[in-house]
Amino acid sequence: MKKIAINPPQHQKRQPGRETKMRPLPESAQKNYVGSGKLAGKVAVITGGDSGIGRSVAVAYAKEGADVVIAYLEEHRDARETARLVTEAGTRCLLLAGDIGKEQFCRQIVRKAESAFKRLDIIVNNAAEQHPQKTIRKITRAQLERTFRTNIYAMFYMVQASLPRLRRGARIINTASVTAYRGSPGLLDYSATKGAVVSFTRSLSQQLVARGINVNAVAPGPIWTPLIPASFSAAHVATFGSETPMKRPGQPDEVSPCYVFSLQQRART
Repeated sequence: MKKIAINPPQHQKRQPGRETKMRPLPESAQKNYVGSGKLAGKVAVITGGDSGIGRSVAVAYAKEGADVVIAYLEEHRDARETARLVTEAGTRCLLLAGDIGKEQFCRQIVRKAESAFKRLDIIVNNAAEQHPQKTIRKITRAQLERTFRTNIYAMFYMVQASLPRLRRGARIINTASVTAYRGSPGLLDYSATKGAVVSFTRSLSQQLVARGINVNAVAPGPIWTPLIPASFSAAHVATFGSETPMKRPGQPDEVSPCYVFSLQQRART
C-alpha cells in the first residue's frame, strides 16, 4: 500500500534534533493541561527533557507542582524553552547538559539535583537515539555501542546513582517503544534496546517494590518529535505516522499524561 504524505518533508543532519526547527512544531507545551497539585513539593529528573515527550512531561509535572531537572545533550535553545515553560507553570527548573551514556554525568545529575532541591522523588529515563539501517551488516560496532549506551546503559547508570536518594513512594518511569513488541526492520539495534528497556523495567520493579519504589514504562508509538527528522530522510518524514489508525503521528501532549498516571499507583507499604 502506498504511503501518504501527511507532514512537510524535512530532515535534520544531527541527532538528537532540534524542536525549534520542526514544521509544524510538536504539541509539547501542555497548553490545555490543568494540574491539581499531585506533585506539590516533589522533584523530578527527566533525561531528554529539552524537547518532544520529555518537554511535555516536564511541563505536566510542573503544572502538578514539581520542580524539574532537565538533562539533555547540547540542544541549549530547546532546553531554555522547556525551562521557560516550567517556570511559567510556577515551579523551578535546573538544566544540565551532558552525555547520559557516561556514568559520571549521571552521577553528576543526581548530585546537582539534590544540591539544588534537597530531595529526589521521580526519575524519568526518557532520552534515546536511533540510526536507521536497511541491513544488519550496515550497523557498525560504533553505532551499536552508542545506541545501547544512550538507550539502556544510561538507565542503569541513572538508577544506580539515584537509588540511595530515593525514598519510599518514589517513582521511576522508563520510555520504551512500540518497536519493543512489534519490531522494526530498519531500526534493529534501537528496537533491541527498547526490548531491553521492557525487561529492565519489569525486573527492576520486582526488585524495588519491597522498598516502596514503583517502576513503570511507557511504550509510545510514532510520535512527532525532533528524533524523527533527525533520523529519517525528508521523504520518510513526509509519510511518518500515515500508517497508524489515526493516519497521523501522535503528539507529545497526547502521550505524556501516561507519565502522570504512572505516578498515581500506590506504592507497597
